[in-house]
Amino acid sequence: MTELIETKAYGSVPVEKRQLITFPGGLYGFESYHEFALLDSHTPPFYWLQSLDDRDVAFIMINPYVAVSDYVLDIAEDDLKTIGSPPPEALLVFAIVTIPEDHRDISCNLQGPVIVHREKRLGRQSISLDQRWKIKHYLLQREGRDAQEGQPPC
Repeated sequence: MTELIETKAYGSVPVEKRQLITFPGGLYGFESYHEFALLDSHTPPFYWLQSLDDRDVAFIMINPYVAVSDYVLDIAEDDLKTIGSPPPEALLVFAIVTIPEDHRDISCNLQGPVIVHREKRLGRQSISLDQRWKIKHYLLQREGRDAQEGQPPC
């Protein structure tokens, strides 16, 4: 069964029940938004997390394991419990992407991974316990900056 939702980027699109995710605590800075749809982006490897409460609230996301080959999810066990302690095969992990005016500075937030229990369709944003992962992890290397530095050059 599908339903039609309004999206910021794609207008009206049909979604299946399996694409709908509840974030009981919302996302950091967006705590009042709880219902979202996870959509494939028109530009792989990105995904689109669309609020069902407000069509203007949406996030571009990427699988952090695609963005960083040695990424390791290290979050508090309580974070996993809040979404039903999913087995590894039912856990989806994403990083929120920021695309600034200068697209060469595209980055993702590895410090605040978004976790989703695929079967229960529950999600939350966590805080990484691994200090290697930064809020701003650049996805493209630029002269004078390594993508993994996490900070622009001075």
